[in-house]
Amino acid sequence: MAEEKGQTSSRFLFPFKPYSIQEEFMTALYNVLEDGKIGIFESPTGTGKSLSLICGALTWLRDFEEKTKLEAAQLLEDRLPQQRRSQDLQNSSDAGSKESEAKASGSEFDWVTEFVQKKAERDLVDKLKDEELRRKKREERLEQTRNNVQLKYALKRKRDADDTEHLIQMSKEVVTAEQLSNTDGLDKEDEGFILADYESDDEKKSKDSSLSDEDDLEEEHVTKIYYCTRTHSQLAQFIHEVKKSPFGKEIRLVSLGSRQNLCVNEEVRGLKSIQQINDRCREMQKNKRADRNGSEDTEETPKRKRKSRVTCPFYSHEQMQSLRDEVLVEVKDIEQLVSLGKEMKACPYYASRYAIPPAQLVVMPYQTLLHSSTRRASGIKLKGQVLVIDEAHNLIDTITAIHSYKVTGSQLCCAHSQLSQYLERYRSRLKAKNLMYIKQILYILVNLLQVLGGKVGQNPNMQKIFQGGTELQSINDFLFRAQFDNINLFKVQRYYAKSMLSQKLLGFVEKYQDLVSKPFNAQNQKESKTSALGNFLQNLNDNSSGLVKLHEQEEAVDKEQPMMASPMMHIEGFIFALTSANKDGRVVIQRQGTVSQSSLKFLLLNPAVHFAEVVKECRAVVIAGGTMQPVADFKDQLLFNSGVSADRLAEFSCGHVIPPENILPIVLCNGPSGQQLEFTFQKRDKTPLLDECGRVLVNLCKVVPGGIVCFFPSYEYENLVYKHWEKTGLLVQLETKKKIFQEPRKASLVEQVLSEYSRCIQNSSETPGPITGALLLSVVGGKMSEGINFSDDMGRCVVMIGMPFPNVNSPELQERMAYLDKNMAKTDGKSPGKVLLENLCMKAVNQSIGRAIRHREDYANIVLLDHRYTQPRILGKLPSWIRGRTRTEASFGPALAAIGKFFKDRKSLGNTT
Repeated sequence: MAEEKGQTSSRFLFPFKPYSIQEEFMTALYNVLEDGKIGIFESPTGTGKSLSLICGALTWLRDFEEKTKLEAAQLLEDRLPQQRRSQDLQNSSDAGSKESEAKASGSEFDWVTEFVQKKAERDLVDKLKDEELRRKKREERLEQTRNNVQLKYALKRKRDADDTEHLIQMSKEVVTAEQLSNTDGLDKEDEGFILADYESDDEKKSKDSSLSDEDDLEEEHVTKIYYCTRTHSQLAQFIHEVKKSPFGKEIRLVSLGSRQNLCVNEEVRGLKSIQQINDRCREMQKNKRADRNGSEDTEETPKRKRKSRVTCPFYSHEQMQSLRDEVLVEVKDIEQLVSLGKEMKACPYYASRYAIPPAQLVVMPYQTLLHSSTRRASGIKLKGQVLVIDEAHNLIDTITAIHSYKVTGSQLCCAHSQLSQYLERYRSRLKAKNLMYIKQILYILVNLLQVLGGKVGQNPNMQKIFQGGTELQSINDFLFRAQFDNINLFKVQRYYAKSMLSQKLLGFVEKYQDLVSKPFNAQNQKESKTSALGNFLQNLNDNSSGLVKLHEQEEAVDKEQPMMASPMMHIEGFIFALTSANKDGRVVIQRQGTVSQSSLKFLLLNPAVHFAEVVKECRAVVIAGGTMQPVADFKDQLLFNSGVSADRLAEFSCGHVIPPENILPIVLCNGPSGQQLEFTFQKRDKTPLLDECGRVLVNLCKVVPGGIVCFFPSYEYENLVYKHWEKTGLLVQLETKKKIFQEPRKASLVEQVLSEYSRCIQNSSETPGPITGALLLSVVGGKMSEGINFSDDMGRCVVMIGMPFPNVNSPELQERMAYLDKNMAKTDGKSPGKVLLENLCMKAVNQSIGRAIRHREDYANIVLLDHRYTQPRILGKLPSWIRGRTRTEASFGPALAAIGKFFKDRKSLGNTT
């Protein structure tokens, strides 16, 4: 056994001697990747999950690459002599060809079969040669980038020359634009809004030769690992762990992000919404291609040649190729990538995507990978690759949310008005197919609005709804009710995608919304162009190249919350969703107050339909998290429904690195006065229960040092309890021992509250007095139930008040439950819908109580305040490292004594060490 452990340790590169559970984790992970399985991995926070994922997966990748290289070399060695012998035999057989022709027809078939086999062998050898040649070229190029300083200086000189040339070109464009006469009433910007001719519904590959530059940047995809998680901050933390690992110097890693996070063009970054940034970027990229084509087109009219287009100076293929190689030679996070993009005058967004094929590790947010069209647009190819989904406890909800779409009556009215005006302005310039599809879309908008009880051409805020309520309909029933079941929505979907109608409409709306307050004339046009040139000059003179503060961007977006200029994007997504299979979704019709407030929502019921493609294409998929219990949802709703067989599924769950005596989970059934603790929806507002809950916390505050984090089922209930304690004086009793903090609803205030909470705990430990720490009132599923570390004194005790079941009266939840009841078998006599409720509740509990223990020396007490936690079925859904140490206390006295002893023992151990 000792020998086996030694072999395991030497097998994986690790920055230090791994714990036994880390070795077990990496071994299980390696086997899943090697065998091409789907693995569900649970490793509690504080056990080094990220490092185990990195070292286990990259060790497998290193071994796989070595094995593939050896196999290719062996094949080449075996096949080449065979090919030479085959050629010699063929030459010698030419002399006796006349005799061969006289043979039976059966031997002719043998000859054909032999020829096909030999051709396949030759093709394989050629392919292996090409792959080896590409690999060597890539390695040489990256090595040159890594070492050749002179090349970098030469590129910098070329970039400076390009900047000067771009300035001169912009100046010429301004002068040329002033000289142009607007003979047809459309300016140069309008040309970009007009839909291209749409002659066929057939999906054909574009013959546009302008993509040749992009083709030069494309490479064959090597075997790689795709890693995704929920937030950019989690990605940054993962990249930091990669840098610290033994693979940090040699791994080719690329980090993908949104245009909002990666754009270095200040003019585009300054736009208010993500959608505006995306659309302006696409427009500039298209203009760059069009200008390149235009310069080669000798048949263009003089007027056409003079038309100027706004292009992005950072979208240069040579510069992006250099940035791509820089990204691959050294691990960089998003902020470093942005900083380097500014320095090299190259676009990080596109350079990172061009770096995907040769990369060995690609990291990205959930949405980029789980949404199929976003995945394809990003250049991600999953065929034969490895996928690791981290922080996957909410994977089902994430897939459901990504593929659910909601549109309001106000958006429908607005989109209809905008598209009608667009049609009026450009009718004479649009071909018959474009006119037909635009009229179809207008018809769909009118009918969707009629379902809500509204009419086009009237203010949606003034249209009252007299019969409100919520309805749910199947997709087919909704299409029949909306009276466009005879329209082929697949063709409409294809038209949206190929014509880019939503993007062009957005550009049209942005332009003419601005002109509402500012009359359109030549003088305004002149001013806007000269001011743009001035801004560009100012940007060139600005030498600041500091790192982009991503959190500042997020705060700015949160504060402003700009309205979308055009809601057609939302409506496009909703129409796409209506092409789903009838059984896989429902349409929620909500009518309330006015047409403007009413809405239509597509609700995805079967997330497996979108995950099936992922598991089918990938070589192996790893679904990992700190608390994955209960895992039944993942298996039944996601994996088995995606076509994953039971023998392809592997599960791994490890304990915690902390000693058993460092955690004390207790289920409290009764309070200090003997009142039973049962926080059901019907009982939780009762005064005796609110008082008993307060008395429990008052007693806990007397024996628990440092910080106590108390989780409530909702913001509303937390507010109700706080006001009751304030009125009865219980709040004053709590404040004699702990300073009280409340979780804010605004995300921008979370950091401030946490900072004050931490400072209070630190001060109380440094200066002994009556205040022994702080009490933080938080909410399950709120800002502090995920992603926040309450390590050490920040969270010596976590209290869970009641069981946070979701709102069972929600029509959407009822529909999900009904869908599961209809399509899945019962579990231990319980309907799948009821099991879903329990699982959603316990996932939320597990996420919240897992906030306390964050490292090996940490210790904490967990108090579950509800007698229903004693049910074996509920206890069984706690994480194994908590479940095995949980004790149930029927009366309060022994429980409080056990908690007091727990902290005294920890304090005495701390003093001795």
